[in-house]
Parts: sequence; structure tokens; C-alpha cells
Amino acid sequence: MPRVGLSPTNYQVLEAITTKGCQENFNLESLETLGDSFLKYATSQQLFKTYQNNAEGLLSGQREKIVSNPALCKLGCDRKLPGFIRNECFDPKKWTIPGDYSGTSFLSEDLPFNERNIYIRGTRKVKDETVADVVEALIGAFLSTGGEIAAIYFMNWVGIKVDLVHIPYERHFQVQPEKLIDVRRLESLLNNYSFRDPSLLLEALTHSSCMLPKIPGCYERLEFLGDAVLDYVITFYLYNKYRGMSSPGFLTDMRSASVNNDCYALSAVKAGLHKHILASDNVNNDIDNTVNNFGRLSIESTFGWQTETYFSEVIADIIESLAGAIFVDSEYDKDIVFQSISPLLEPLVTPETMPLNHVREFKDYCKKMQYIMKKPVISTQNGVVTRTIEVEAKGVVIYKHTSTVSNNKMAERVACNFFLRSLKETNLE
Repeated sequence: MPRVGLSPTNYQVLEAITTKGCQENFNLESLETLGDSFLKYATSQQLFKTYQNNAEGLLSGQREKIVSNPALCKLGCDRKLPGFIRNECFDPKKWTIPGDYSGTSFLSEDLPFNERNIYIRGTRKVKDETVADVVEALIGAFLSTGGEIAAIYFMNWVGIKVDLVHIPYERHFQVQPEKLIDVRRLESLLNNYSFRDPSLLLEALTHSSCMLPKIPGCYERLEFLGDAVLDYVITFYLYNKYRGMSSPGFLTDMRSASVNNDCYALSAVKAGLHKHILASDNVNNDIDNTVNNFGRLSIESTFGWQTETYFSEVIADIIESLAGAIFVDSEYDKDIVFQSISPLLEPLVTPETMPLNHVREFKDYCKKMQYIMKKPVISTQNGVVTRTIEVEAKGVVIYKHTSTVSNNKMAERVACNFFLRSLKETNLE
């Protein structure tokens, strides 16, 4: 691995290469979550500034080729990381004492940085996904100790070529934003951030359906960038504020509860940002339906997974595109993005207020009881998703539920929630 200033401690490296299968009181999940968010951020800003004429769809495709599990696995294997991964409990029977050659067989792997050997009997199987997770966890380890520069060094070493050099964003918006949007009002909603280039604010609020000839582009590129920036700054904030939580998966759940479309849509409607979106009548009608649904929900918090109400993705997109606009306008200053957007998301999730993740709870329970989760049956018709889940025990279906809602993720959430409810009702009886 690269030797840079403030490299990870031995414990952090051990944490980054230790999977749940080892059944230790620590594993790679927190560092993986942190590293995953930085990887997404670093690659997104690299693609955004390098390919300034590429549409959001192309940028997303290019990013996927870099950050996907198969891509990360290949890079990890090229650097021979699988040999260092701890994916099973320590078994003294499989360990050969260094220098003892009396055993019938042993596997010796030369470490690349010193003359010591690892002696382990037999062979191990390491899943491709696990190798990818370790690459992300090591990025997180370098980031948490040495900062972004150290993480960038590691990423370049492993084969992900990125940098954090600012390149001006070239655009051709020959229009006066003040004539189309209320710039001052919007800046006040963004914690009084003052745009140097208000046309970025106009771009961030323009949907692709908008037919105004004076506006040459829409918010999709800024949304692509802002999605990654927000994910990273929120994850980094949670990691540092709640570092050392007892469960390694706690950061993953807190991130999931804070960084999702439902959260962003609720925040946007609470602040009234939906009133400033430039879009077609059809899209505006969709937004109105979201606002009507919002009126039936509690507005005490904007985080969590419990929402079973339809939200227009356009409203959630606006939070991300505004984050992207501020990021570009402030010359790639992530702290300013967090200062400007986080008040919209308040109150932010805390360990005390974090709701249960019903999907994780469902999967953990099935694993604990050794139930078999059948592959879900999913169908889509007229924009409505139907998802059926089945759970088997000893070859017998013990639970089946079909949910019909607006999107697949919500359908999964609803189905898992119904399973947990029925389980509690059965136990009560």
C-alpha cells in the first residue's frame, strides 16, 4: 500500500480487512460506508469537471464503470488484496507455526513489504463483493486518518485516477436569472448563501420539461454532482460525530436514514422550494400531488425509512441540484455546501431518534431463524410497482405478502414492514 503522511494505524487497517464472518466486535462496515461515500464523491467531481459536455446519463454510466463492485474487485485483485482479507473465524487447526515444516501442507504468501510470511493451512474463498468492500474500507481508513489527500493517494495507487484540482465550469447561460426566479428569497432559504453566479441557481431549479427558450440547460448535471457531494458531507459528519458507536453497522443505518429521496423531498416541501421549480404542467401536477401527500404526514422529522407515501422525485432532485450549484459556485467548497443545505434537513438524525431499518431488521431476523428469503417477484404497470416476497422454513412458505406502491424501494420497505408487524401480532397471541 502507498506510504503517505498520516497513513492508517494498524488497527484501522485490521478493521478495514475484517468482515462480519470473523465474528469480532469490530468489522469493516463503518469504514466501508465512509469510503464508499468518498469514492462516489471523488469520482463524480472528477467526471463532472473533466466531461463538461456530457449529460447526466453518460456521467452516471461512466461513474458506474469505476465504482461498481466488479470494477473495484478487479482493482483489489490486481493489488493482491484478497490474501489479506479476514473473512472467517480464527481456527488454530488451520494455522502453522512459523518455522515449523512438520505439517503435511501449508500455504505461504510472501508479504510485499517485508520478509515475513503468513502460514495458513488450506485455502479460502473470498467473494468478489467482499474484495470490493475492502477496497472501499481501505479508502475510508486512509480518509479518516490522513484526510482527503491520503485517500486520493490510495485510490490512485489502487488504480482509480482522480484528483481534487478545481477546474472552472464553463457554461453559456445568457439570461438574467432575476427575471425568472426569486434569487434573494432562494438564497435566504439556503442559509443566506450568496451566489456569485445566480445562473447556477436558475439551472438548479430548471427541470428538463421546461420549454422556456432562454434557458439552455436543466438541473440534471448539477443533480449528479450534488447527490455525491451531499452523500459524502453528511456521511463524513455522522462518522466523526458518532465515531465509536457499538455496532459497526450503525453508521450505515444513520447514513441511509439521512441520505434518501424521501428525506430530501420532505425537506424541500417544508422549505417551500417546490414553488420555485421551473417545469411543465404535467410535472407541476405531479409535484402538487406530492405536496398534498405531504400534508397528511408528520413534519417533526425528515429522516427515516417509514414513509409509505408517494413523492415526486423532482422535488428530491432539487435538493441535490442546489447542493451541486453551491459546490460549483463556491469553487468546490464542501463545507459551504453542508452549511447551506443541512439547515433544510434539520433535525438531523441522532442515535436516539434513528428509526429502525425495517429491511435490515427483516433480513437479520430471517438469517437468525435460518429462514429462506425467496427471490421477490416484481412487476410494473402504469408506473405502479407490485412486489411479492415469500419466506420459507423447512420447505414450507410461512409468510407471503404483496405490496403495490409507486416504486420498488418503497414496495420492499412496505413488504418487510408488514412481515415484522405480523410477526409481532403472532407473538402477542
